[in-house]
Amino acid sequence: MKRINKLNKKVVIGSRGSELALWQSNFIKKELEKKNKGIAVEIKIIKTTGDKILDVALSKIGDRSLFTKELENALLKNEIDLAVHSLKDLQTQLPNGLKLAAVTNRHPVEDVLISKKKGISLESLRENAVVATGSLRRKSQLLHLRPDIHIEELRGNVPTRINKFFESGWDAIILARAGVERLKLQKYISSIISTDEILPAVGQGALGIEINMENIFAEEILNSLHDESTYKAVLAERALLRTLEGGCQVPIGAFAEVKSNGLYLDAMVGSLDGTLAFRKKVKGSKAEPEKLGKNLAKDLLKAGAREILDEVYATARLK
Repeated sequence: MKRINKLNKKVVIGSRGSELALWQSNFIKKELEKKNKGIAVEIKIIKTTGDKILDVALSKIGDRSLFTKELENALLKNEIDLAVHSLKDLQTQLPNGLKLAAVTNRHPVEDVLISKKKGISLESLRENAVVATGSLRRKSQLLHLRPDIHIEELRGNVPTRINKFFESGWDAIILARAGVERLKLQKYISSIISTDEILPAVGQGALGIEINMENIFAEEILNSLHDESTYKAVLAERALLRTLEGGCQVPIGAFAEVKSNGLYLDAMVGSLDGTLAFRKKVKGSKAEPEKLGKNLAKDLLKAGAREILDEVYATARLK
């Protein structure tokens, strides 16, 4: 088994180069150095496929490891010790030899609406408003709530998306609250969208740290950052997504919460045009988060989500 030389105590984090990815990696670096005295942490920037293809909708690319593959290759080759991911970008089936070693305490999970006026909400957007998003999950739920709205495609990192919005004639864009607030861009938020209106992506708001299974030292130092409640919640969400075989091409939202009396999981599967949506909330044992996720996925499939998913995949294959 590979062990980091404890005399050297140097740890290398692999990170994408976007402002948000670097914020995340620097956050993990500071926390590791604070909680593990004597180690030195360095960040190595690695460009992923998703960072290189910026002119195509994520739903049309189809690769579930768009933002992770190059980082994972570096882990397998022992070129880096940790890969820090927005957990919503990390596929539910990890490559052989890798593991999810830690999940951080979760940032608020909601999406936010960015408009040119403060206080604008989904409900108060004008009739036939134009809203931009790169997410089929958001598109489906938004059209289910407001079928009059027109959707525009939006890609790029968080500051780029905000800049594109202010240069456009669009009425609003939708982004994840976590990314906007981590980059201290909350002045642009017009309103926070309740999870009752739009469910977040699986893992949204949490950071997942992936390692090579043989890197025992990395696993040991990551114990100091791990949040077990968040981990149980995202395990349920990721089990649901894995059972539904979902990715960027599929409008699936989910949010799990650990409470004193159990684990609650709220999930939806919607059609691309928003006309159909299957949503259900269940409660289960905190000790069996993955069982809860799998069972809810099966319930959604039986309720009619299977037909939606078949249609979504058939549409994707034709593009």
